[in-house]
Amino acid sequence: MAKKTPKILSIVLAGGEGTRLMPLTRDRAKPAVPFGGVFRLVDFPLSNLVNSGYSKIVVLTQYKSHSLDRHISRVWRFSPLMNQYVSPVPAQQRLGKHWYLGSADAIYQTVNIIEDERPDIVVIVGADHVYRMDFGQMVQQHIDSGAEFTVAGIRQPLSQSDQFGVVDVDPEHPDMIRTFKEKPKTTDGLPGSPDQILASMGNYVANTDALFAALAIDGKSDNTKHDMGGDIAPYFAARHEAGVYDFNSNEVPGSTPTDHAYWRDVGTIKQFYDAHMDLIAYTPEFNLYNQEWPIYTMSGNLPPAKFVHAGRDRLGHATDSIVSNGVIVSGGEVHHSVLSPNVRIHSWAQVVDSVLFDNVVVNRRARVYKAILDKNVVLTENSTVGIDTEHDLARGFTVTPDGITVVPKSTIVDD
Repeated sequence: MAKKTPKILSIVLAGGEGTRLMPLTRDRAKPAVPFGGVFRLVDFPLSNLVNSGYSKIVVLTQYKSHSLDRHISRVWRFSPLMNQYVSPVPAQQRLGKHWYLGSADAIYQTVNIIEDERPDIVVIVGADHVYRMDFGQMVQQHIDSGAEFTVAGIRQPLSQSDQFGVVDVDPEHPDMIRTFKEKPKTTDGLPGSPDQILASMGNYVANTDALFAALAIDGKSDNTKHDMGGDIAPYFAARHEAGVYDFNSNEVPGSTPTDHAYWRDVGTIKQFYDAHMDLIAYTPEFNLYNQEWPIYTMSGNLPPAKFVHAGRDRLGHATDSIVSNGVIVSGGEVHHSVLSPNVRIHSWAQVVDSVLFDNVVVNRRARVYKAILDKNVVLTENSTVGIDTEHDLARGFTVTPDGITVVPKSTIVDD
């Protein structure tokens, strides 16, 4: 007799504030932040789920969710005939007049939606990481291991243990978790790799009944942060019911040795910037051009990019860069940068080591260096960003300790 195929419901946790990405999250939810020219961060987990064959997806939203809701409703539309959907769900306040108290509370508030779907297994993923992953392989290991709850783990430096949930694997049962600690200040490294830890990626697979029971206990507890990593994972680990899936074993069609098991948390400006630089390396650490496991989005009805002026004194060109549709480089120079749709670079302007969001205009002889320019920013003639840190700070721009300047949405830079 053939094995029964488990019924899967996917939940994307998209309710975080994203305060560490300010000012990019000043007017939008973190998962709605543009990335890689034409994408939004939420496109990565959604594409992974769809490519894995999971097409019943609930996206739990909360803060500044308008742009996120709009993006999902415009781009992520499936056929209702096949009972497929990507459904954004705001905080339901079914358990009281409050916002989500944590990621576990977010799921607990939407238990009725899970009950309506009646899945065997729930796949729970974060909405703001950049990676490719076949969740079907993780689900299969979860089933084979007999675990009630499985955590996806990835190796990270020991020095970053206070930034992640840390998995301690049972040496006698390497697919099972012995203990799970959320962001410990100190911890031991891995056997054989003392300078590394096995960190939680924020992706989980759970048997529905066991998840409901854990959420109910957590919801009634006062000594909890109502967090999936901080409370639910340790709960299952203490009961010897938590498994771990090694992300390094995940095989995605079309991946290369360079971008195999690539995963980036883009929770800070530096991480966000560095992830963009990964895209434009000669051999990209994350390959956007893998058509066997595409990242889906919709960037609008735009014409191709155009480069004009080929004279000696002004040559419109871009090197080591990503240039999106609708961009016009008119006599300016772009190097090692990412240009989103409808950007304009005018004569004798320079853009170097930078990320420009939609509709940015860099006018004649303006210069941009190591900067992130949000949507609709305009640099007037001869103005600069990223050249003089003190000047940038005086104008109210964000400058990170690493020297990355961030200009907020719709700013006119006139000096």
